[in-house]
Amino acid sequence: MTERTVLVVDDEFAIRDMLRMALEIAEFRCLEASNIQDAYAITVDERPDIILLDWMLPGGSGLELLRRLKRDDTFREVPVIMLTAKTTEDNVIQGLDVGADDYITKPFAPRELIARIKALLRRTVGGEDNARMEVNGLVLDGESRRVFVGEHAIDMGPTEFKLLQFFMSHPERAYTRGQLLDQVWGANVYVEERTVDVHIRRLRKALQGVEADHSNLIQTVRGTGYRFSSRCI
Repeated sequence: MTERTVLVVDDEFAIRDMLRMALEIAEFRCLEASNIQDAYAITVDERPDIILLDWMLPGGSGLELLRRLKRDDTFREVPVIMLTAKTTEDNVIQGLDVGADDYITKPFAPRELIARIKALLRRTVGGEDNARMEVNGLVLDGESRRVFVGEHAIDMGPTEFKLLQFFMSHPERAYTRGQLLDQVWGANVYVEERTVDVHIRRLRKALQGVEADHSNLIQTVRGTGYRFSSRCI
């Protein structure tokens, strides 16, 4: 298996060192930068597979570097996870709107971050569509395009399947209706945002199931939209 490269951009040595050890244990190659200038130079020279980007950095914010990368055709597709102490919904949405693929709030467990990195890398190599995913006994098989709980197959429409597939690939993260439309329906398809609510209701109904009720995995985030979470509200 080819070793994947992760660029860690954080001005705190202790955090970089902790992440380097966790990444190397998980068999990733780790590059480090403490400011946006060095981070951009390393990105140009090394073309990392994924970037872990701190929000607050010397000489400018991580958001500035993110904007620069997403404007450049060469680096636009490099996935970025924001590392942030900012927890307000406005800050989170700002980062996602600029182009961050995911975010994690400090302090965080290295194992959770590694899991998110692996999930993002599966998406970038085209593995998401065919991946088999399982959460709390709910199994989605991307290859057969079917959803199961135990031996019981759950009947749902193609749009509900795509919604669930997207949610299971991006757990514990809130999405606006507009973001869900772009990701599931496509940026060039025009439908009203309330269409999302209709399909969310259908998906929840399908997940109520026979053997177990998994509808509570699809959570409403007041003032934002929806998220997929195995944690209690």
